[in-house]
Amino acid sequence: MRKASIIGRNLSLGYTKGKVQKEILHGLDFELLSGEMTCLLGPNGVGKSTLVKAILGQLKPFEGEVLLNGKVTSAYSNEMLAKELSVVLIEPFLPGNMTVGQLVAMGRIPHTGWTGKLEDRDREVIQNALSATKIEYLRDERLSEISDGQRQKALIARALAQDGKVMVLDEPTAHLDLVNRYEIMHLLREISKNQGKAILVVTHDLEIALETADRFWLLNCGTPLISGLPEDLVISGQINQLLPGKKFHFSVEKGRIESKTEELKFDISGPKILVRWISKALEKSGVKELSGAVEVSEGPFSLSYKGIIYKSVEGLLEDLTSS
Repeated sequence: MRKASIIGRNLSLGYTKGKVQKEILHGLDFELLSGEMTCLLGPNGVGKSTLVKAILGQLKPFEGEVLLNGKVTSAYSNEMLAKELSVVLIEPFLPGNMTVGQLVAMGRIPHTGWTGKLEDRDREVIQNALSATKIEYLRDERLSEISDGQRQKALIARALAQDGKVMVLDEPTAHLDLVNRYEIMHLLREISKNQGKAILVVTHDLEIALETADRFWLLNCGTPLISGLPEDLVISGQINQLLPGKKFHFSVEKGRIESKTEELKFDISGPKILVRWISKALEKSGVKELSGAVEVSEGPFSLSYKGIIYKSVEGLLEDLTSS
């Protein structure tokens, strides 16, 4: 059994304005487990940031409690909390002339104080953080001269250098390209496994989260927080809590979000995977029906429709939509 590093019990969260309490989240129960990467997903405005602030000890619950390693977060001083819990924000201010090594060394401040004097143990932790994020080669590079993906890895390395048991990351893949998004999420999963960290990632990137997360927390307006393995939430249909309304649903078969519009039926024959992509292109282009069959061939690719051979889907669509 994995140990619960963070526990939330019957949490009621919100903000106070004057004498009025505005409750945003109610009756939350959850556990953030060591050695696992948990992804928190939900639409904008449902209270994800509010929940994160409570976990970080920045927001006092109206009711209930948040426990960090068995002790309520309010019992920790800021200094002690920083030794146990690290955070990577979405857009922190970073001076461009700072080097990667200097940034990662800042993670040791809770242990060294603001003097920043590094002992042998501190240097070892910094080196391990650089190694774990695979950026040793960037140690002397300035932050203004590296890519967004490299800068994100440096921020993760700084959080690792704090050497706490819990890491919280707010949209760590925002503004990154597709390859870097996958790389960052796989890196975080690797860290959780190899170092036994409890990692919480706030993200909107469902498809990558499905590939990498050990556990999902689903948050939506007016419903309790749902926690479970991603696969269980997909199979049970609870993943659709992320998609309120009638327009979209999560396709269990295809593993992605699709519109709920009635599936279009086209007479297309050929390799199954090619038929799927051609059907998708027809649907996106607004084609409702075909007056004949489409035959698909591969090696080389071609489409045959009403006696005309097309070398691309685009060619077929141009004729269909212009007629």
